Parts: sequence; structure tokens; C-alpha cells
Amino acid sequence: MGASFPPSGLPGLDGDFSRIVTAAGAEWHLLDTGPALDAAGITPVGTLLCVHGNPTWSYLWRSLVAEAAAVARADPGRAAWRVIAVDQLEMGFSERTGRLRRLADRVADLGALTDTLGLKGPVVTAGHDWGGPVSLGWAVDHPELLSAVVLLNTAVHQPDGRAIPAPLRAALAPGMLDVATAATPAFLETTLSLARPRLDRDVRDAFRSPYASAARRRGVRDFVADIPVDRSHPSFPELDRIAAGVAALDVPALILWGPRDPVFGEVYLRDLLERMPHADVHRFEGAGHLVAEEVEYAPIVLDWLDERLVRPPADTPNDPAEWSSDPLWAAIERNAGSDAPALIDMGAGPPGTARVIPWSQLASRVDELAHGFLAAGVRPGDRVSLLVPPSADLTAVLYAAVRIGAVVVVADAGLGLRGLGRAIRGAHPAVIVGALPGLAAARALGWPGRRISVATLSPALARSLRVEHSLGDLLRLGRARIAASDHAPLATPAPSDLAAVLFTSGSTGPAKGVRYTHAQLSALRDALAGHYDLGAGTGIVAGFAPFALLGPALGARSVIPVGDVTSPRTLTASAVADAAGAAEATVLFLSPAALTNVVATADALDATQRDALAGIRTVLSAGAPVSARLLERVVALMPGAAAHTPYGMTEGLLMTDITLEGIRAAADDAATQSKADAGGVCVGMPVAGVTVRIDLLDADGRPSGELTSAPGVTGEIVVEALHLRDGYDRLWAVDRIAKTHSVPGGRRHSTGDVGHLDSQGRLWIEGRLQHVVVTADGIVPPVGIEQQIEAVSGVRRSALVGVGPRGTQALVAVVELDGPARSGLADAPLAAAVRAASSRPLAAVLTVKALPTDIRHNSKIDRTSLATWADAVLRGERTSGP
Repeated sequence: MGASFPPSGLPGLDGDFSRIVTAAGAEWHLLDTGPALDAAGITPVGTLLCVHGNPTWSYLWRSLVAEAAAVARADPGRAAWRVIAVDQLEMGFSERTGRLRRLADRVADLGALTDTLGLKGPVVTAGHDWGGPVSLGWAVDHPELLSAVVLLNTAVHQPDGRAIPAPLRAALAPGMLDVATAATPAFLETTLSLARPRLDRDVRDAFRSPYASAARRRGVRDFVADIPVDRSHPSFPELDRIAAGVAALDVPALILWGPRDPVFGEVYLRDLLERMPHADVHRFEGAGHLVAEEVEYAPIVLDWLDERLVRPPADTPNDPAEWSSDPLWAAIERNAGSDAPALIDMGAGPPGTARVIPWSQLASRVDELAHGFLAAGVRPGDRVSLLVPPSADLTAVLYAAVRIGAVVVVADAGLGLRGLGRAIRGAHPAVIVGALPGLAAARALGWPGRRISVATLSPALARSLRVEHSLGDLLRLGRARIAASDHAPLATPAPSDLAAVLFTSGSTGPAKGVRYTHAQLSALRDALAGHYDLGAGTGIVAGFAPFALLGPALGARSVIPVGDVTSPRTLTASAVADAAGAAEATVLFLSPAALTNVVATADALDATQRDALAGIRTVLSAGAPVSARLLERVVALMPGAAAHTPYGMTEGLLMTDITLEGIRAAADDAATQSKADAGGVCVGMPVAGVTVRIDLLDADGRPSGELTSAPGVTGEIVVEALHLRDGYDRLWAVDRIAKTHSVPGGRRHSTGDVGHLDSQGRLWIEGRLQHVVVTADGIVPPVGIEQQIEAVSGVRRSALVGVGPRGTQALVAVVELDGPARSGLADAPLAAAVRAASSRPLAAVLTVKALPTDIRHNSKIDRTSLATWADAVLRGERTSGP
């Protein structure tokens, strides 16, 4: 059966790009934009050579073909790429020769085709599924033409001792191969069913079109049969050759990955990254095996080609002289001879006592663990996931890992088990250091990484959890390494080396890993120290997880109160007061939710505890907006304290700062404005070294790219500072959208928050970009109207959401009351009061028992789920609360 053209009218496929070419003694069908570019007089800068897997065909690449052609026609100033998407022989609409083609044959076939086409460099290969090894085999064999590789869910190596994926095992089971792959379309249908969301019927029919009979599905059968399941398979040597060659490639690489793939799971992505550690990666959370069908990947590929090959951005790194000369652990080493307390862990000693760690012990512990890590095979650059509650153990492990140049991965339990697992699998740690609950979760859910336990476990328990070492073991290994006369001293990581991946709260979508270099962590420490006058002699109650780890870097005495600092509602006034007394603390770090609980439980304080709180001079609460009313209650409890509420995010923990007095002054100024113009939460002035500007929103509520410092203009908040994060981890496209790049004096970050600057340069937060409501009358940020509604008697909290099509959305207020309430339409008196308070007309007022919030801060409202629920309520659907 010779090659043929696909039927006309297949969705998304332009038949003008179809060609039939004879090469390797057979006829090929391929999609090729080259002739169309020639006809238009457009000279491409290179060629994308795209290879499908099994049982798809070149149709898989139709969006990349169409996007590249459209860009070439519409944007003469942008580089044009020729795209060739092949149907492999025996597959798609290429010829059925009846010959069994092994992997080596397919690589050779592709080479013969490109020879026939007279393909010149530069060439970028792209491969999906088993088209990945074929495309990479061509790449390894044609280094003189190759300029980059792009991969979508694929593999080049089957780990020894690991079974092949379940769908492939099922197809290869005795007696099943012919039935599952050729005699019936079961294998094809199973593959198509992997797409999420489900593919449209006409798209499924398009994928089915070349495989309408058993004879035409013979290539599908042979492809499955050629999977190198072990070293005895005839195609294993070729796969091994390709895998080795991939590790030697020094061209740019882009990996686009759908994590929900039952065929090519995380183990294959880890293998690819070990072979190509320089690769750019973007993980599409929620996507799976058919990632090309589930996400808009084509613009990302073309943008990546522009940035990596056509117009690489000018790299203007900051002057190294601007970076602190002190690494993060410098204060620990400076104080190594001191017996003064460095850490006090209130809940870690014998019952009723605290565990006190002097500086000398902390320095010794960090040094021994650092050497122990090295002796146990942990190397600079290895990722070390920390599943340890905030404690002296966590502090020592973190600084030891950072000291040797390992990359610490920190994702707190507030993400929930599912979110935590997603974060850890995405970060791909080489090592997990955990307490028993974290290790049990890692074992049960198959998280990657060697295991090290905080506590010493019984041999049976250690085996069941696959634990190789305990911290006690590392200490012994470290002491032995230090005692050895020929031991190598600890090397100091470079300031530009990656030091940490810190995960966001996940309150506005899947948690993102935020990369920090050593230089950026040191700059963050210095920014905190300089702005709040923190350092040697300062006693800090660290009730907010990020700051529970920074005390030693500041040279300050830190105390961790009884309770779980990752669960703010567990921190009581008594626990905080006892911690303050133990450390003679003058500084208190708490999240807004924890601060609320401290104030709510203050009646239980005794006289000694009240005296301890009276010694607090600075209160810091970050992570979400803090009301003046809450800060006033805090100051009443701690009359000697200046209450600060800094604005920041995981990407940059200190951007602006404001005190209670500043909030009052801002409120007085806002009172002179009209009700419609006033609104938002004032978070103060930028701290030293930080620049804040506003990215104007267009009529659709999206950033325009036009930055301004003009007062009174609402838009996305953009910050620049030396201590901002390095980027997002394995989210290349998000990094690009966030416009992360070097700028004079620091780095730039588009925060996703919406707000404005006032005439005095103070920043006001008006909500999140994704929560801006776009009505027929313009854009409406939520926070200002929410503040108006929360002034209504009986309303505890509110959320403003939009219902209906973007551009004509109607405003709906959802309120949480002080007392009990049902979920649904508000009663008439309440609705009338809320409407009267709002400066904008409201289509409806709804009540809920409790507004959905994130776990970490217990304050960030999930307005997206509220909008979905409100829409269902207003359409009359039977629904429970959001």
C-alpha cells in the first residue's frame, strides 16, 4: 500500500501542507511548510523536524505546523521556521511496505528522507512518545546540522529492573499483541482516551483515519513489538547508543511534559534531565501523555526558538561587587566559639522543657552533617527535599545541605498531600530528608529520591520505608570524614549557584517552585537585616515558616514556639509568650492567621506571659493583607511594639513595608477620595533597593507591557530588586510570561497582584490579576468593593467575583457572616445593605458558611471556585457550598 493524502476537512489540518516523497525505497507522507514559504518569498532560518510516536501520525504536530506558518506570514520581522512533520513508514498515511522496522531502521529511514529532501541546517528535532528516540537518533547522527532538540513526553532509556509502563505491558502480554494492536483498534483507542480533557469526536476520528483496518494497523503492532523491554531485545543496543549520544549533545533543549502520563512517567523525565541537565523544562500540571493535544504548546516552542537560537536575550548580570560577600551560613561560622543560644525549640525538649542549641553546637552540627552528606554520596547540585517540621533539626539539615552546594527543596505541609506530592515529583529530588510522616507518604506515593530519616528507625521500619541513613548516621559519617587526615575541605558554592527551590502556597493555582541562588538568599537576608535592624543579639520568635529558617543567617537568636508554624491556627498567645520569654525576644514574626489566633487567645495569658510580650519591640506579619483593626489589637497586647506588615511573596519576601501608623495615615488620605476611587490595602513604601511600577491593564484586563510610576493608575504590580528569585523551576513558559530577567540594579518580577501607587509613592493592593472582573463598563479589581461590603454590620469577610462572559461580566458579592449562614442567595435585608455599601451595582448577593481559603495562610480566598459556584447558583442549579 503506497502513501496517500489524508482526507480533506480534518480539523486543524491544512491539506496544502501535505506532500508525498519517495525515500529509503518507500513513499512517505509528510506535512511540510517549506513550499508555501518559498511561494511567499520567505526564507526560513531553519527547519523543525517533527517525529510522531505510536499510534499517532503527523496530525499530532498540526498546531505547530499551523502556528509556524501563520507567524511567518503575519510577522515579517520575526524569524520564520520551516516545519516538516513526517509520517513514519508503516504509520499514518505513509507506505505500508510489510516490513518489520526496528528502531535502527527508523532512525536510518529518517536520515534517508532528510537526505532526499536535501535538508540543510540549522535543524531542530522534535519528538513525542517513541518518536522521541527516533528524532534523537537522527540528532545524534547529524551533529553538523543539529541546532536544538524539543521533546514531548518520551524516553531514551528503560531503567534496569524497572517494568515497562502498564499500558505497554498489557499490549505485550502473551496472546494479546495482535489482538490489542492490529486485529482491533484497542491500543489506538486507549491512547486517544489518555487526553484530558477528552478529545473532540472529530479530532479522535482524524487520529483514527490512517488506521481503519487491521492491515493498516500492522505498523502499530510492530512498533509495540519493537519496544526494548530489556537488554535481550534486538533494539536495545540502538536505544542504548542513542541514550549515550544524547548525553553528549551540547545544543539547547526544551522538554514539554505532561505529568499525568501513565506511559512516560516521572522516571523518564528524570533520566532525560540527567542526560541533558541544561535543558529548559516546562511541566503542564494536569496534562498527560498527549500533551500536544491538551495544551497550547506551539507558541511556546516558537518563543523558545526565538530566545535560544534567533535572538538570545542579552545577559547583563549584576555586578558581583553588589552581592554580599557573606554566604548564608557566615554567621553560624562566626559564632562557632560561642555558647550563647542560637536556637530554642520550645516543644523539642523533655516534657515541659525547651531544647536549647548554642551557636557552638549548631556550627558543629552543620559542619558534621555537611561532611556526612558528602560521605553518603550527596553532591553539589543534588536536590534535597526537606520533609521536616520547623525545628532545630530542620535548621541544621538545611544549612548543611546549602553549605555543600546541594539545592534544598522546601514545600510545606500546607499544600496538602496531593499538592506536596506534585511539588516533590516536579522538583525531582535526589534525596528526601524526612520525619516519619513525610517518609511514610514518600514510600506510599512513590516520591523520588533516596531516603534519610531524622530519627533512628528500627531496621525493619527503615527497610519498609527504604531509608538508607538517619541523621545520626550522617553525623557519624561526618565526624569520620573530618577525622580522616586526607579529607577534602568543604568547597564554597559560587554566588550564582542554585541554592533553594521554595514552593509557593498554591493558593492561586498549582504551587510553583521558586529558584533562589546563593547570592539572592544572601541579598534577602541583608534586606531584612538592614530594614528591621536585625542581627547579633536580636531575639526572634519565628512563628512564620520562612522566617523560622532565617534566624541563624541573621546571626539572631531564634525561638520556635510550641505549635505547628505551618498551621497558623495552632499558635496561641500563651505559646508565643512563652517563646518570647525564653529567648528574651524583641522581634515577633507571625502570619496574619497566626496573629489573629494569638489575639483571640490572649485572655489565657498570665502576668509573666504578658510581661514577656511587653518586651516585643517589632511585630512583623506577612503573607496576606493585615487589617488595621487586627494590628491595633496586637499593639494593645504588646504596647511597646511597632507593628509592621511587609508586602512580599515567595518570589521576593520583602518588597514594601508599612506600620500601623502608616496604615492610619493612608486611611486618612483615602477618606478624602470619592468612594469609587478609594479602595485597596495600603502596603506602604518600597524598602531600600526595591523599585515598584505598574503595568497598565488593557480593556480586557490584561497587562499591556507599559510600565508607569504615575499615581492613581491601576495595573499589575511589577517589582525590581536584587533579592528577587532567580526564576521558576521547570516552568519555562511561566518564567517568560513573568518577564524574569536582569535589569539594572536587580531583577524584575511581575507579581500577578493588581494595585496602584498613590501620590506619596505608597503601594495599594487591589487584588489578584486573575480575579479582576471585566464588565461592560470596564475593569473592576475586587478588594476595594470587598472593603466597602465588609463595613456592613454582620459581615465578617467578602469576595467579589464575576459571572458571565469576560467583557460583560456581572458583579456578584459572596459574603461570610459573623453568625451561622446557609449557602445561597442572601436574604433581602442583607442584600439591600450590601448593595447600598458597594460603589458598583451588584447583580446578586450570596452567602456562604465559610469562604474557601488556602491552608498555608488561611486568608487567601479562592475567588475562582467561588465564581464557578456563584454562576451555578444563579443558573438555578442544585449545589452545595463552594
